[in-house]
Amino acid sequence: MSQSNFNIRFYLRTNHVNKDGTCAIMVRVTVNSERVVFSTKLSADPDKWDAKANRVYGKSKSDRELNRTLDDMSSSIRSHYYELERYEASVTAEKVRNSFLGITARTESLMQLFREYMDECASLSGISKSKATVQKYDRCYRRVQEFLKAKYNLSDIPLVEIGHKFITDLECYLRTVSQCNENTTAKFLQTFKMIIIRARNNGYIKGDPFSNYRIRLKRVDRGYLTEEELSAIMGKEFATKRLSQVRDIFIFSCYTGLAYIDIKELTADNIRTSFDGNQWIMTHRHKTETPVNVPLLDIPKQLVTKYRGTTKDGKLLPVLSNQKMNAYLKEIATLCGIDKNITFHLARHTFATTITLSQGVPIESVSKMLGHTNIQTTQIYARITNEKISRDMAMLSSKMKANAAAASNP
Repeated sequence: MSQSNFNIRFYLRTNHVNKDGTCAIMVRVTVNSERVVFSTKLSADPDKWDAKANRVYGKSKSDRELNRTLDDMSSSIRSHYYELERYEASVTAEKVRNSFLGITARTESLMQLFREYMDECASLSGISKSKATVQKYDRCYRRVQEFLKAKYNLSDIPLVEIGHKFITDLECYLRTVSQCNENTTAKFLQTFKMIIIRARNNGYIKGDPFSNYRIRLKRVDRGYLTEEELSAIMGKEFATKRLSQVRDIFIFSCYTGLAYIDIKELTADNIRTSFDGNQWIMTHRHKTETPVNVPLLDIPKQLVTKYRGTTKDGKLLPVLSNQKMNAYLKEIATLCGIDKNITFHLARHTFATTITLSQGVPIESVSKMLGHTNIQTTQIYARITNEKISRDMAMLSSKMKANAAAASNP
């Protein structure tokens, strides 16, 4: 929102006289140094016109009515100016004139478009959009709303007013006032960029405010559990049933690679005998609907047997809320002497690194079991451990020695 110098002045168009001797009354609107002139559709006798007062002399009924009309017109123009001043980042004389004359084209606003998009996504929740995705959009909406209020004292802003500076200011607000970390800020900006792309695709804006701006995501190593740490958790006797249950569900994820929501939705129908005669988990990822087929190893098989028939809703395992699971996992880590921030999602990283890749399973197979559509995503989950490097190099060394021995004994 900008503060402008604003002025209205009525004057006669004396270079053109009507047949009845009157002249058209013009109005000049000035905002800062910009001026626009347009006709009031009114006329007055030049002999009665007071150029200083911008009104006509006389006390006749027609004179009084003309002055009242000019007063009303002036008041209306001012109202349009203040309305523009309130909602737009910059106000021009042309905008005031167009608004007063009722010829202003509909200006699409940011929060209006954002709200429409969120309503559309909410209607698709559970169909093509997950509940978590809708919640993510809502969080971004509220952050942008807070930024507009803090920075511009506005509840909305025209899309055409959004430029590179708006984005950098939003980033600064998220990092400082909202105290978001680098990646959380980047993800908010990714969501915000979707709204800008939607605006461009609909023709509401022509340029791209993000053309000279790069969203940077910092790669974060979320870690994984080693074989020793897994053994410590599996072998620990807990005093409460809830901790044992949470431990079991977590271990099930470590040996299957399934995400929290995918395990929560598993039923007995998802356990099937496959082409090799073994039992497999056959399901779809809740997040992407990608097919996931994972052979059941002995440990998850035992857990399926242990909890068979214990749930009231027909689910395969008694899974608590994600919030409670994560809280109890931190308690489990403390009891097992593991100095790591264990969350349920850590199980997928453990499956990729410790259970599969470190044991020689090709990354292509790991990617397929995790339900990824490209290897690059899997590389975030799967690490090459020193133990695997040691085994691989030992194997290489054995092959080189065998080749050398064969060469020396032709």
